[in-house]
Amino acid sequence: MSYSPLTPLDGRVAIVTGGARGIGLETARALQENGAKIVIVDINAEAGEQAAKELDSDFIRTDLTRSHEVNKLADGVRSKYGRIDIAFNNAGIAVNTPSETCSDEDWHKVINVNLHAVFYCCREFGKVMLEQGKGSIINTASMSGIISNTPQPQSAYNASKAGVIMLTKSLAGEWAKRGVRVNSISPGYIGTEMTKAGMSNAEWQADWLKFTPMGRVGETREVATAVVYLASDASSYFTGSNLVVDGGYTCW
Repeated sequence: MSYSPLTPLDGRVAIVTGGARGIGLETARALQENGAKIVIVDINAEAGEQAAKELDSDFIRTDLTRSHEVNKLADGVRSKYGRIDIAFNNAGIAVNTPSETCSDEDWHKVINVNLHAVFYCCREFGKVMLEQGKGSIINTASMSGIISNTPQPQSAYNASKAGVIMLTKSLAGEWAKRGVRVNSISPGYIGTEMTKAGMSNAEWQADWLKFTPMGRVGETREVATAVVYLASDASSYFTGSNLVVDGGYTCW
């Protein structure tokens, strides 16, 4: 499949967090196909190195919940490439726990990865882009930042993704006149390992498909094309937008 947008990404430097598998890896492929130089970032060194080998790209293991590591990551990419043009802040986790029994540890684990780390990445990559006077940041939110999923309990995940959407809008407003665009994507149920695990629960699978008008899970390539669009100049008038890729789930 071709991922070509209306405008190419030739020579642009793209950081993809959570890039070792799933949506991140597929998007890294798509960005590379359109000419971008890829830096894969993940906490899983084995998977990250394998992904980088496949794409013949750089891999930098980083714990994104530690702001000093994100600062080091941004400095390292700028030192090697001289710039950061695209940042796909995609790393995320989910914990399905009833709220009344959700531990402080589980709550903080989700918020730290899904929201705090996204802010650290936006801040550090954004500093480089602001100095350049140009850049595109795309944050992975979720349809769960718009609606509350059923039947699985996941209040921490939902709250974190709602936070990503508002963080995106806030940064977009701050940085628009300085050349940096900030948008988010909100996938629905996509065929990643996370979703496949949920699909193994017959009750969840039935409800997930019933509430999705298209009646199927999405494919990672269907999210990747949206990210390529937001990364490219074809979306030059997009900032502060939340592009929902959910098969219609949120229209009901």
